[in-house]
Amino acid sequence: MRFGMREANQQFSKVMKIVRGGQPVVLTERGRPVAMINPLPPSCKQETAIKRLEAEGVLRPAAKPVAMPAWQARPLKGIPLSRTVREERDSS
Repeated sequence: MRFGMREANQQFSKVMKIVRGGQPVVLTERGRPVAMINPLPPSCKQETAIKRLEAEGVLRPAAKPVAMPAWQARPLKGIPLSRTVREERDSS
């Protein structure tokens, strides 16, 4: 399947759906092929891909395997934005 760069950008989810379906996608610029998106082989599991990327030097393993902390919303400190906007409008 072929897509122009602009069309591929605008329809990225469609392009990725095709790749996930097992078909390669050729990206073109002014009708000339410039890149190809290929699906990963079916035997390529996540752990295997991570180890391969570490071996290639693209990824670095974590110093300590630690779970990410749960995100907690904290109240914001400082002057409210609405007050700042009002002050700016009043001073103009």
